Amino acid sequence: MNEYQKELILIVDDIPNNLKVLFDILNNSGFKVSIAKSGESALEKAQKTLPNLILLDVMMPGMDGFETCRHLKSNQKTKDIPVIFMTALSETVEKVKGLHLGAVDYITKPIEHEEVLARINVHLELRRMQLKLVQEEKMSSLGQLVAGIAHEINNPVNFISGNLIYAQKYIEAVLKLIELYEIYTPKTIR
Repeated sequence: MNEYQKELILIVDDIPNNLKVLFDILNNSGFKVSIAKSGESALEKAQKTLPNLILLDVMMPGMDGFETCRHLKSNQKTKDIPVIFMTALSETVEKVKGLHLGAVDYITKPIEHEEVLARINVHLELRRMQLKLVQEEKMSSLGQLVAGIAHEINNPVNFISGNLIYAQKYIEAVLKLIELYEIYTPKTIR
């Protein structure tokens, strides 16, 4: 089992046989699998479960795969989920349209088991690396913020620390003056 196999994949297809084939491939490979039979139900499931990847059929009745992808990518919650289109269409125009809508890849039907798994693993790895880079960038920004705050705190602290000796000398001198004043000044009666 590889490290991705407990990730959730949403399969969206209106043909039960296609769903079964993909479900078996992914389930036997150790992935968690969710199924939607229409674009509308895919949008609901994606919103609720936030899958790690979506396999989306292009040609479905009602809301087709392109429209479903458009909705997924316009939703703040689901926009970053990688979408791989599945289609029997081999027209370059259709593929380009899907990629422009935000899909990351295409798988042509009939499905080849090894190709599906290879493409899924590649895109899961890319997504994982993307999330890691974002996390590292956040940590880097946090480190810069902390360094800036430390610098802002260190400046006055260093100023105070560097001048404590002089302040102590001034206080001692003032106390000495008060003491001399008390010695040489006649006491007044109240």
